[in-house]
Amino acid sequence: MNSRSVINTDKAPQAIGPYSQAIKTDRFVFTAGQIAIDPNTGEVVEGDVGRQTQQVLENLKAVLEAAGVSLAAVVKTTVYLVRPEDFAPMNEVYARFFPSDPPARTTVFISALPKNVAVEIDAVAQL
Repeated sequence: MNSRSVINTDKAPQAIGPYSQAIKTDRFVFTAGQIAIDPNTGEVVEGDVGRQTQQVLENLKAVLEAAGVSLAAVVKTTVYLVRPEDFAPMNEVYARFFPSDPPARTTVFISALPKNVAVEIDAVAQL
């Protein structure tokens, strides 16, 4: 029988809509997209896309840890950016969080993100 459990942690921003921070199944953890909200203040982190990417990945790390895995278990991410010129600075920070054997990744450029942030990232991790 397949299991399904909701993952929730106060070390990452609470969902701002009708969704869970993550869902854990028998084999995978599927995270919701994370944006640059500081979980301590509930406010968007000020700064450029590099600073926002740092906060996004810290949030993803916290959600994954609440599910019992680390960033090393991530097999796929999707990165959403508003501005093409933000790709290189986002990538620089992203590479620090996945220093070896990085996950597969898709990067999508879109017209807007929640709370007018510059970047959003979601992940799938293997248990």
